Amino acid sequence: MFTAAAESFLRQAREIQEEELRRFTARVSALLQGPEAGPEAVDGLQRLHLSVAATKYPRNGVCCDSCRLDGKFVEQLQTVLCSPKSPEQIQVLCAAILREMSPCNDLVLSCDEIQDTKLLSLVSSVLLAQGSRGEVAAVGQRVVQGLERRLPEGQSARFLLPVLANVTSLSPGSLTEEQTNVVSKKLADWLRYASIQQGMAQPSGGFFSSPRTKQPAPITEVDGAVATDFFTVLSVAQHYTQDQWLNVQAFSMLRNWLLCYGGKELDTPNPGASAGGDSSVTPLVPAPAAPRERLRDKAFEYCQRLVEQSTRRPLKKEDGDLQKACLIEAVTIMDIICKQDSSYVCRAVPFLKVLHSRICGDATYARALLPIAQFFLNHSKLAAVDSDAIYKHLFSDIPAQLFHNPSLAFEFVQFCKDNSQLFTDSSSIFRQSFPNLFKFLAWNSPSLISEFVDLLPFLLDPGTAIEIFHLLLDLPCLTAALDIQLRAAALPASEKAGADPAGKPATCLEAFHHPLYRSMFQYLLRSRSAPEDAPDSLVPLQQLLGSLAGSPRVVQCAETVPVLLELFFRVVAEFADGSLINQLVVLLLQRSDQLYEISAFKEDVYRVLGSNLAMLCGLRPALVVELSTEILEFSGAVSNIQSKEAIFTHMAWAVGEFLSVSHDKRCTVEQITRFFETLEAVLFEITQLRPQASTPSCAPRAISVLMATLTKLAARSQDLIPRVSMFLSKMRTFVQSPAVTSVYCEEDLEEILIRATELMNLLKMPSVAQFVFSPPVASTQFQKEVNDSLPLALRMVTQLLEPAAGSMPV
Repeated sequence: MFTAAAESFLRQAREIQEEELRRFTARVSALLQGPEAGPEAVDGLQRLHLSVAATKYPRNGVCCDSCRLDGKFVEQLQTVLCSPKSPEQIQVLCAAILREMSPCNDLVLSCDEIQDTKLLSLVSSVLLAQGSRGEVAAVGQRVVQGLERRLPEGQSARFLLPVLANVTSLSPGSLTEEQTNVVSKKLADWLRYASIQQGMAQPSGGFFSSPRTKQPAPITEVDGAVATDFFTVLSVAQHYTQDQWLNVQAFSMLRNWLLCYGGKELDTPNPGASAGGDSSVTPLVPAPAAPRERLRDKAFEYCQRLVEQSTRRPLKKEDGDLQKACLIEAVTIMDIICKQDSSYVCRAVPFLKVLHSRICGDATYARALLPIAQFFLNHSKLAAVDSDAIYKHLFSDIPAQLFHNPSLAFEFVQFCKDNSQLFTDSSSIFRQSFPNLFKFLAWNSPSLISEFVDLLPFLLDPGTAIEIFHLLLDLPCLTAALDIQLRAAALPASEKAGADPAGKPATCLEAFHHPLYRSMFQYLLRSRSAPEDAPDSLVPLQQLLGSLAGSPRVVQCAETVPVLLELFFRVVAEFADGSLINQLVVLLLQRSDQLYEISAFKEDVYRVLGSNLAMLCGLRPALVVELSTEILEFSGAVSNIQSKEAIFTHMAWAVGEFLSVSHDKRCTVEQITRFFETLEAVLFEITQLRPQASTPSCAPRAISVLMATLTKLAARSQDLIPRVSMFLSKMRTFVQSPAVTSVYCEEDLEEILIRATELMNLLKMPSVAQFVFSPPVASTQFQKEVNDSLPLALRMVTQLLEPAAGSMPV
């Protein structure tokens, strides 16, 4: 009923809205039909454009909701757009409304007969918004025709280049070989041969305006010097000529054009090729390739000139920002050109090495170092040059100094992700620099987690796995340490040296330079892998930084750790040998006591560590015997089952599952007994009912796992069966105790009692119990099936020993 009423309300609202829109468009239509469309018509079109843009439905290939505008009004908009008498502002607004309506079936526009370049640009923008490949190809052909012919006085190709750039982006293959040659030739000319004189200011027409024209001044560089080379986007003038504007536009679309059309020839028919001709014969003059080769040559010169201009000291700050953006684009384009023609590599390598040495010490050029490194990654092998110095500087200095720059952090990590395979194949510096890379994640966790999910597998190998495991667990602590590092760097020099080395620091900032904590800070903030420098424990530093545990940045970082930990174990499982698995299990148990004090973080980490502890034991069952000392120490602490239930439960399960001669012939009865007694003591402690004492609270799942583990161990050393049977028989008393019923819900208690009964019944048939709990290891699939069906086996045994009333035993 409510839904029907809501739908009725929405339908009425839409009808009112559509009626208001019809009245409004009628008023705008009347204004457009007047002798002159003035400010009122402009205001009406602006309001209509806003309405259409705000109420259109998602474009899904069908006519959108805004096409409910009256068909005659849509036709009027097209007429006004194409009328030479319409003011330019009116034409721009009509085109904007028609674009917002696209795709729409009421459009009848065509660019075939339009000669005015401004109008051609507006109409083309509407046609491209339709999304039809045919329309895109038609617009591209018409724009190329406009660029090819000599334009009339007052017309400019400036309005056509943005349209051509859109055509290239929307449908890269829509231009023919001949058309791309025309455009490549034009781009080469515009890049290289723009005027080196400034443009003239338009005369104001006032009383004091002089009919005489001054000699145009030369263009200047960003540092104010008179330019002695050709014009580029970084050349400075008070007024610009038409060909200078074309130069700027040509550079803005150069990268995309080279990527689409700068490489090999297009797959267009060659009329001169015969069907049975020898395809190995190459023409002496490959005419179709000449415009592309010429464009590459002019573009390479242009980029070299930009690089030279980008290192000049600008007079204005905004020019400095433009310099760096142009430098990045220039190096990127040089990389593309070298990919398309390797003969340019030898020209580019020494040039870019000099550039790198010039800017590497300036942090403001940090983003420009990425395309330089990309170039050497792509071409250093061909040029036979050693690029390790470039990579070393990139991975050591930039993350350490600029981890707090969010845009650079994203670009840097994206660069690493895109080139992770190249780096791992060509240089060890990448993997060895993982402590620095994780600074980006520690400081910018929410925005970089997906990138690090892709990046982490490439950082892991047998040599880095242990150190990365520690670093993942210490990631929130690293965030807090970076916070202190930034604040300490901002302190005056007098305050940095003010702490008493002999006393205990009172604040985190004092501790940053204090001898007691300096080595721990230095290790956590290291830039390269250094396992030999690892301190015995970072617990003192974790305690010191505890005051920052509630910081939003630290909390956000902590939330990313479980995701990366899961991925870590999944990747390590693919290459870990027995030694590495044993190390990880020992560290896992040790580090469970050494986590940064954030409650939710610790709980999530325990959950991940527990499930992956079971996975590691499954990969190497022998570790239960080999690491018996460490496992017994962990399993014998009652506090662990209460505070680290997930880890303890999985550890207890692994003991019951893998402490068997069938998994390791070194397993002895003495070891089984020692584990049994240890876990028996823990279970006794948490289930013992003592007068005037509270029952230790732990998850019912942990109690069930402990009972099952003790039963498994007793089945393998049958002298223990009476002990565990007696223990299981007392569980009914335990679950019925008021102290226990106040802690656990009824369903949990029933589950504990059922499991105790099933296990106790199974132990009444020792041979069956031994078979169920110790299947032959040779039958791996059979063993898996038995383990998967263990609950069913327990129920079946229970039914055999306790048949239901009226039933006959089988």
